[in-house]
Amino acid sequence: MKIVILDGYTENPGDLSWEEMEKLGELTVYDRTPVSDQMEIIRRIGDAEIVITNKTPVSRAAMDACPNIKYIGMLATGYNVVDYEAAKEKGIPLCNIPTYGTEAVGQFAIALLLEICHHIGHHDKAVHDGRWENNPDWCFWDYPLIELCGKTMGIIGYGRIGQSTGRIAQALGMKVLAYDAFQNPELESDTCRYADLDEVLGSSDVIALHCPLFEDTEGIINKNTIAKMKDGVIILNNSRGPLIVEQDLADALASGKVYAAGLDVVSSEPIQGDNPLLNAPNCIITPHISWAPKESRKRLMDIAVDNVKSFLNGTLQNVVNL
Repeated sequence: MKIVILDGYTENPGDLSWEEMEKLGELTVYDRTPVSDQMEIIRRIGDAEIVITNKTPVSRAAMDACPNIKYIGMLATGYNVVDYEAAKEKGIPLCNIPTYGTEAVGQFAIALLLEICHHIGHHDKAVHDGRWENNPDWCFWDYPLIELCGKTMGIIGYGRIGQSTGRIAQALGMKVLAYDAFQNPELESDTCRYADLDEVLGSSDVIALHCPLFEDTEGIINKNTIAKMKDGVIILNNSRGPLIVEQDLADALASGKVYAAGLDVVSSEPIQGDNPLLNAPNCIITPHISWAPKESRKRLMDIAVDNVKSFLNGTLQNVVNL
């Protein structure tokens, strides 16, 4: 059984091992595959029966040109880079990795928030630049410092990751307003309850996005929804970039309507030089790394291997298209 991994580097830049995957077949791992070069993608897939990808697209044309494909596996939760309808028509199972990074992504959302509240990186640099030793006072700060206890976090999308963020927010003394189409009353308490979207927008000091990207959530943060928010709100997004209309957020940051934003995702990745958020004030942008602690990548790899084992054993798991 031939196995090809089209873009393995971000999952395993050298601190993990493909050994368990190698036990399952003749494995070829490419660190990167040009995402816009259809012919090169087809060449690399070749006569492989198992194709594994993270962000490299696998189109209908690639499946037509590579008829040996019997299984497509993701090294991610999202699977929109694969033409899953074409795979379904051809009887090719598409399997993703649904829950590997729940705690890591929730932790990262709070890390973005704490950086906004305390500007730790900036003040660390200031100390190393000599500003403290030459300061006339025993302390100094260059930005307003924010205490979170008693404030309200609105979480749009209260699935596993939203709940992870919510637990940490409550541990910090925050109250949580959760917006989700599927509600679990057992999660409600004195410090957490469900609310409709307008209440979340209007009552939250911090709004965190943890919803999937669907037609009805694309651009959910826009000039109209921002207008419903408190003045000085903080917005966090380490879910999907297109949830935000970026020019609208940049304008709101410039006007002060939105105090700050912490983003780990943008609409086009890697970020493009003309993205309006690059020049927006009080906007922290990190390069889509919420998922990337070694512990969560190890879980991802283990699940990817288990998905292939299940396919080979005739008992599919984590299938999204059949």
